[in-house]
Amino acid sequence: MISIVHADAARTASALQRLLDLALVWESPGGLRPLTGVADAMRGMPGLASGLRPSSPEPAAAADIAARLAELSPAATAMLRHVDEHGGEGTTGAARRTVSPAEARTPAEELLSRRLLVPREGSTVVLPGEVGLALRGGRTTTEPVDRVPELATASRDAGLVARSAAGAAFDVVRRVELLLDQWSVRPPGVLRSGGLAVRDLKAVAAELHVDEAGAALVVEVALSAGLVAEAAVADGTPSWLPTDEFDVWSGRPISERWARLVGGWVTSARVPSLVGSRDAAGKAWNALAPELSSGLAEEARLLALRVLSDLPDGEVLAAGTGVASLVQRVDWLRPRCPRVFSDLVAAALSEAAALGVSGAGGLPPSGRLVAAGDLTGAAETIAPELPRPVDHVLLQADLTAVAPGPLETEVARRLHLLADIESRGGATVYRFTSGSLRRGFDAGWSSVEVRDFLHTVSQTPVPQPLEFLVDDVARTFGSVRVGHAEAFLRSDDEAALAALVHDPRARTLGLRLLAPTVAIATTPLDVLLPRLRELGSAPVVEAADGTVRVSRPDLLRARSRRGRRPAGAVEARQTAQVQAVATAIRAGDRAESSRPPTAEATNPSAALAALREAIEGGTTVVIGYVDNHGATGERVVDPRRLDGGRLSAYDHRADDVREFAVHRITGVRRA
Repeated sequence: MISIVHADAARTASALQRLLDLALVWESPGGLRPLTGVADAMRGMPGLASGLRPSSPEPAAAADIAARLAELSPAATAMLRHVDEHGGEGTTGAARRTVSPAEARTPAEELLSRRLLVPREGSTVVLPGEVGLALRGGRTTTEPVDRVPELATASRDAGLVARSAAGAAFDVVRRVELLLDQWSVRPPGVLRSGGLAVRDLKAVAAELHVDEAGAALVVEVALSAGLVAEAAVADGTPSWLPTDEFDVWSGRPISERWARLVGGWVTSARVPSLVGSRDAAGKAWNALAPELSSGLAEEARLLALRVLSDLPDGEVLAAGTGVASLVQRVDWLRPRCPRVFSDLVAAALSEAAALGVSGAGGLPPSGRLVAAGDLTGAAETIAPELPRPVDHVLLQADLTAVAPGPLETEVARRLHLLADIESRGGATVYRFTSGSLRRGFDAGWSSVEVRDFLHTVSQTPVPQPLEFLVDDVARTFGSVRVGHAEAFLRSDDEAALAALVHDPRARTLGLRLLAPTVAIATTPLDVLLPRLRELGSAPVVEAADGTVRVSRPDLLRARSRRGRRPAGAVEARQTAQVQAVATAIRAGDRAESSRPPTAEATNPSAALAALREAIEGGTTVVIGYVDNHGATGERVVDPRRLDGGRLSAYDHRADDVREFAVHRITGVRRA
């Protein structure tokens, strides 16, 4: 057995002894056998097809299998290797199952005719274990299983790695701050199913000058850090609002704010990388959705950072191939993890770069402390590397302002309210427009306050074009007023309309005169009309073109009762019932024909042993079974899996795979 494992013989022997010590493998007269349930626990996991146990009851000789493989066409050989690499199972499609090698016309028929693929129920085919061994050159795997995958690396200056990470860390802190400042005054609503709407996520991306994936990461990190929560606004609408912790967080140094965000990201089960993709049912994943989480996310992030921290200083992941090599290393370290774990690891590396945990493909000293779980030390380490904020800008005559570095928090907030970011980089360029200045006036600023702020924050004189723009916006601001109204009232009798507006009984209607002959109401039209009639008026509804239309009430109708089913549907249902009865009778006849002359009671341990043998040999058995009503009967089944006190088997009577409680099985015999 050790010779067919593609690994060092000493390591294989040590691993086998470890399995024996853990009682996962036991010695039987026929050789070493795995404990019951081990194969089921490993089924469906990537790269865990051992090939040690042949699936055929009577396996062919190795020389015979090699001769059959030599007769295959290149297409059939490629198909066989594809089946071997993807779990050893496949489907035949339209291929014929009972053909000779000379009559085979397709690659699938070539494999079926030479018994290199064995058919099972339906259109499923399996690759026998002995064929898989021959296909892999007599080994369990094509590649050595004890060889640790190498990381693809490149050399890079450690200072550049630290500066790149610090720049990304400063950006993510500033973006979270700007996002929550905006949501403080204009919070987005919560979807009925939970989460953030797509249009709101696009608005965040436009506001922060990032793509939608980057916007999703920012809002998810804010949620994981406890800075965002769902709450109701004044009108009771559920919305996403900053929490009380945001005010405390905003007053701390940038390094501590970054550590809070990173700590929430590392320990969170949220999966921001899924935002925008679709689930198995075709439904798109929304940011902040409750179900956007995975129990493997935290382990994937920690393991990715720890593997990356194994690189020495001056070594980073190579561009293009580095991430893939690290994913292969993680797959080797965690072979039992599902395939989605690899996607989570790749996403963790991308998110770490966006959050400033890593930089230029490597971990700076602060990132290594994050991987070790020391967030306080990481904050202290990254603090000297963070850009020094400035408190001034340079105003220019083309209505732009140039910030020669990252601005202080309060200056950045105010400038972001009055101007739009035009470009980012070493120096951020802001542009003043009528719309951007109007945001300041909408927030309650006056023209004097705008002028004072510009004079205070600029190290250059305020250009005359910018002063003219501020005056023009201030002059036109508020020239048009907007209010809320549900309906309007128009009458040529000014006295009657004024008396109606001032009537104490009409106080709850919210009436207000706009002109001597026009009034508005805050009450909906369907409520306003009957109330006006109660007050003695005789109102009519005016159409959009000014004409009066009196409409008759809609006629109400009830749905007619459905008639009898058509004759074809009744005949089809009867035919299906007859087929079900015939299938049950045939299964009963088969069970009766296999009944032994004398029935013997079977104890539970013997029944379990017989079921395990049937599963391993792929044989059909007859079980005695007590149903939920206490009635005892017999079922002809093909056992598939035995786990957790339940037997999963193909029931010939029901023509489907069903589960049976083991404690209800009274006996087992071969069919």
